[in-house]
Amino acid sequence: MNSEKIGVKPADILIPRSDLDFYKWAVVACDQYTSQPKYWQKVDRLVGEAHSTLHLVLPEIYLQEEEKQRKKRIENINQSMEEYLKEGILVEKKSAMIYLKRKISQTDFRQGLVLAVDLEKYDYTSGSQTLIRATEGTILNRIPPRLQVREGASIELPHIMLLIDDPRRTVIEFLAEKTDELEKIYDTNLMMNGGHLDGYLIQDSKIVNQILGSFEKLIDSEFFAKKYGIDSQKYKPLLFATGDGNHSLATAKAHWEKLKKNLSKGKREDHPARWALVEVVNVHDQALEFEPIHRVLFRVEPTKMIKEMKFYFKDQGLETKIVYTNSLTETKEKLRKLKQKNCHLLPFQFQSQYGILVINNPGFNLPVSTLQDYLDYFLEENPQSEIDYVHGEEIVDNLSSQEGNIGFYLPAMDKNDLFKTVILDGSLPRKTFSMGEAEQKRFYFEARKIIK
Repeated sequence: MNSEKIGVKPADILIPRSDLDFYKWAVVACDQYTSQPKYWQKVDRLVGEAHSTLHLVLPEIYLQEEEKQRKKRIENINQSMEEYLKEGILVEKKSAMIYLKRKISQTDFRQGLVLAVDLEKYDYTSGSQTLIRATEGTILNRIPPRLQVREGASIELPHIMLLIDDPRRTVIEFLAEKTDELEKIYDTNLMMNGGHLDGYLIQDSKIVNQILGSFEKLIDSEFFAKKYGIDSQKYKPLLFATGDGNHSLATAKAHWEKLKKNLSKGKREDHPARWALVEVVNVHDQALEFEPIHRVLFRVEPTKMIKEMKFYFKDQGLETKIVYTNSLTETKEKLRKLKQKNCHLLPFQFQSQYGILVINNPGFNLPVSTLQDYLDYFLEENPQSEIDYVHGEEIVDNLSSQEGNIGFYLPAMDKNDLFKTVILDGSLPRKTFSMGEAEQKRFYFEARKIIK
């Protein structure tokens, strides 16, 4: 099987020792709850001194700390990594993949496959034609602080989720029928409403080759062109689209590009930092839902901002109007009535005020593009203001009710449109969609050495 062609391979995966408390071991992706310090404070109290991935990652809520304090956190993380390796807290499973079943509700579970992907097959530049591509715009200034963590790290812990477009369910789903043949390596509830996680170790070469063969069929040029109705000479196959962890994967890529400059060609071929550990999920997984990512701005004058926003679009020759409402429920009712072609509706809230900015014949295809176009301009003109990208209407409602804040609600994207959109149009606007609510995001569990 030509794993080099598809940029996929089993990995030497580190998993926590079986006698550890897995409930305290696994914590949610570091880029969640970035405006909710109480969440991370509660996690910290829950974990205490127990062995946990909390001690191995930097929750992004702390990225805004003073550099001295942030560097101290990173030093502690790197030290904990070394201690966990030295003390045997992490156990290595050679040349392995891991099949995951993540229960996210009473009835639904999401299936995933942990493996390694080749960073040489990845380019986050919009319009790239690599096998692995970003689904959203990469914010380059978000990479350096994350790079500080990775450059001194001996291991990586992924919250990256890569999507495949596999409607026939050939890559992952068949593993559900083979769990009796596989070693079950974890079976645990996840903290803070995270659901339940089961993990099964895959080291059987026959199963691994079946998985790799199914990946290869997905990028067969004839099959690929027919699937999307495109010219195979113009568009190269796309195997993986970044679902979650876009900036984490971009950081891994930046680290590798920097590192490989000082390596000989031979050492580049097998260096562990060339690869990134990820979880692969089928976009057609029945439990995978695309949720909208809303926007909340801090330290603004909301009434003034809305008026300026209207004039901003008016100056572009667009017809706009503001419809005020009395509640989020009424806003949703108005949205249904106002919905029409060639019209973007941008619901907003500040304190107890609700409304909808109506923009006719916008220049973008998606409402998120129209909104982000203005927000980028606003933030450049108002450097004292900040933005956060949040999941869930309740969080928007809570943050927007506070003085000096304003929130914008966005609709969900149809997940079936994702791959063809990325193939034809390149990256979507950043933070266009989220795969589930915050508590349904990937929890850290596995790790992998990235130094020799």
